[in-house]
Amino acid sequence: MGEGAVNRPRWEWRTFGARFGAAEQLVATLTPTGTHDSPELYLISPEGETVTLHDGHLDITALREVDARGLHRWEPVLHAEFPLTPQAVATVVESLRTPMPELTHDSYSLDELVRILVVPGGAVRAVKVHKRQVRFTIEGCTGELSDVVADGVATRTLAVASEDKGAVLSAVHALGVAERVSISYPDALDRLLDGDPARYASIDVGTNSVKFHIGERTSEGGWRPIVDRSDVTQLGEGLAGSGVIGAAALERTTRALTGMVEEARSRRVRAIAAVGTAGMRIAANSAEVIASIEAATGVTIAVITGEEESRIAYLAVLAGLPAPDGTLCVFDTGGGSSQFTFGVGATVDERWNVDVGAVRFTERFGLAEAVSAETLHTALDAIAADLARLAGRPAPKALVGMGGAVTNLTAVMLALESYDADRIQGAVLTRAEVARQIEVYRSTDAHGRRSVAGLQPQRAEVILAGACVVATVMDLLGQESLTVSDRGLRHGLLVEKFGALDD
Repeated sequence: MGEGAVNRPRWEWRTFGARFGAAEQLVATLTPTGTHDSPELYLISPEGETVTLHDGHLDITALREVDARGLHRWEPVLHAEFPLTPQAVATVVESLRTPMPELTHDSYSLDELVRILVVPGGAVRAVKVHKRQVRFTIEGCTGELSDVVADGVATRTLAVASEDKGAVLSAVHALGVAERVSISYPDALDRLLDGDPARYASIDVGTNSVKFHIGERTSEGGWRPIVDRSDVTQLGEGLAGSGVIGAAALERTTRALTGMVEEARSRRVRAIAAVGTAGMRIAANSAEVIASIEAATGVTIAVITGEEESRIAYLAVLAGLPAPDGTLCVFDTGGGSSQFTFGVGATVDERWNVDVGAVRFTERFGLAEAVSAETLHTALDAIAADLARLAGRPAPKALVGMGGAVTNLTAVMLALESYDADRIQGAVLTRAEVARQIEVYRSTDAHGRRSVAGLQPQRAEVILAGACVVATVMDLLGQESLTVSDRGLRHGLLVEKFGALDD
């Protein structure tokens, strides 16, 4: 066979790992379209194209584009049989973007090609790969599930490819693996052989803020934080009145999410899980918002129920704080809702959600501005009425609070010049301190509040309402203090989604 291009340009999504859960079960129900068992040799260099040697020939494919969703668009460059002509060797060298050696032979065998390209201290890496591949068809795409051994290290890969980008995305969703980050074969081999740690990202898209976390699995089975931050995007701005998420709020949130996803990919995470909470639960245009965000970032946001939100937050608390003897109440108050979970140890007895959030009460009572004592009391009465389900309950042995209001109140109590998660985690916030801060915020507007040490400036509008919610919860549950958890929904989501994986 002469030298020339083979195959056609294609869009590809690919992931690597030890197992793929439900996706493998689905593939097992499909009729295989072919199997292949072969040794291959990959030539890899930084920023170079993919050069694969197998079955007595060589293939070069060029990565032309990676779209917002992480799909890779590959284009064939060369297919040639050994021995190679000097012109073919020159194409290989150019594709690997390595210095051109002197070509003195009329033809080159595989061994001769490797000898002139893979040199000590050089940029080109040769990786021996053995694949046992099963091919299938899904959503009109070519699929592949393969066992791979690369230089003696075992892994698996799952991929779908097609000229139709939309079909690839449909196949990824059908397989249930949209949370996984797509990666090219050369990058995956580099990371596998370099022993990259297992990193995963979680995103909590709340009514007031978007919280972002990257965790790295430790050898003991725990998690080491790599990134943990939040951006106040006010997704729920005007939602209470209009019933929909506005264009400006969507644009702010999409911009924040785009940055988070780019950072997650740059830090080589294996998967990104994202959930939406109260704002997305109640917005009439939630489906359109989710589709818009996915088109821009590649991340699919799963809207979870209030009960799921509270259960996952409870997981985060148990993972980060000592469990008390007796009843534990964990509450997480956000911009649009608050979640409550009651349990003993790891056993959850009751969990529920109520539409009590800082954004809603800020807009309802004008709490972004300085307000009178009378307005404050009216707001507190309204919050207590909406939290009536707490009234009359036996006081829990311990109360743990989480969420932006709780952590910001704590940061102000500690007068932190910059946020310190280690000092926030496990801190004790008293009812008297909450009352002191309520009076500070009541007597000034958002502009004045931004001068308060420890307060995140973008929370200045909603901090008074948030503090009122925290105070009311403590009063109704008969607590003079609470323990603060910096570990919130995003941390519990990491444990929930990726804690049992072994890849």
